[in-house]
Amino acid sequence: MLTALGAMSGTSLDGVDAAVLITDGERIGGFGPSAYRPYTASERTTLRAALGKWPGADLARAGRVLIRAHVAVLSGFDGIDLVGFHGQTLAHDPHGRGTHQLGDGAALASRLNLPVVWDFRSADVALGGEGAPLAPFYHFALARWLGETRPIAFLNLGGVGNLTWIDPSRARPQDEGALLAFDTGPANAPIDDLMRRRRNLPCDRNGALAETGHVSDAVLERFLAGPYFLRMPPKSLDRDSFAALQDDVAALSDADAAATLTACAAMAVVRAMEHCPAPPARLLVTGGGRHNATLMAMLAAGLDCPVAPVEEAGLDGDMIEAQAFAYLAVRVMRGLPTSCRGTTGVAAAVSGGTISRPDTA
Repeated sequence: MLTALGAMSGTSLDGVDAAVLITDGERIGGFGPSAYRPYTASERTTLRAALGKWPGADLARAGRVLIRAHVAVLSGFDGIDLVGFHGQTLAHDPHGRGTHQLGDGAALASRLNLPVVWDFRSADVALGGEGAPLAPFYHFALARWLGETRPIAFLNLGGVGNLTWIDPSRARPQDEGALLAFDTGPANAPIDDLMRRRRNLPCDRNGALAETGHVSDAVLERFLAGPYFLRMPPKSLDRDSFAALQDDVAALSDADAAATLTACAAMAVVRAMEHCPAPPARLLVTGGGRHNATLMAMLAAGLDCPVAPVEEAGLDGDMIEAQAFAYLAVRVMRGLPTSCRGTTGVAAAVSGGTISRPDTA
């Protein structure tokens, strides 16, 4: 077993999560310490300005912000064998221009004096996959660690929502029928953007504003009629794929707009669950959206299975994505697959990721 340190900076742009996982890349041996380093307001502004940009743009300032924040949090851990570095997704267009994660793993390896595994998505996209989501192989390991015997599902509610359906009776995550994973639709990103623009707040904390509003059925119906929901999974989204939602709620009050965007996030999940090969015994929710009581209530009302934050299963919902990249880093080091047809639509199971060592950085 290796002691791996994973780092995740998500599309919510709140900060860097870091978590230690003890694993051989197949089984989970234990969970180590974790830490969080928030971005400052100016750092967040710099990273937000880089969203949507591709290689060739002037991203030097954003790159410095990203590496500085990661070094600050990752250098506080001891006894680490390797680091899994996701970077910051700036743009995602897997069947067009590709995928772009900001971040120099070689520079990070030099600063930390540790091997760093990074650029997890490019190989998958090059072979025809969506390049996302990548946490499902770790979700499979978690289901086995929890002792699950019936199908279950994990839902990550970050800037974008993504769902992983798992059959834990299968031997390996890449086996046919073991996993189905895909992005459900927008989650926190439109709500956060609304709150920032209208109230200069980072989010609708606990869904308090949405709880006081009324959902616009007309906006919700137009949203659900969009072409993304007609596509069969696996499928993935860019953070701003549904940016037009801001225009759709422009005439609504703040409370009604928040309620409507929250309902869009919830109903996207309800639609997504229709693709599950079998009903999951329960849906475990990770990511910041699990703290939104209004969103969680909408999910519970719209779904037939129990819905609960992953803490009810004894897991840390703030750190699962960071743990996932620690897990994937070990798989890359061992040459094990990190994605497959059921998770990204890639033609064959593929091990993505670049390994940078401090002596060659």
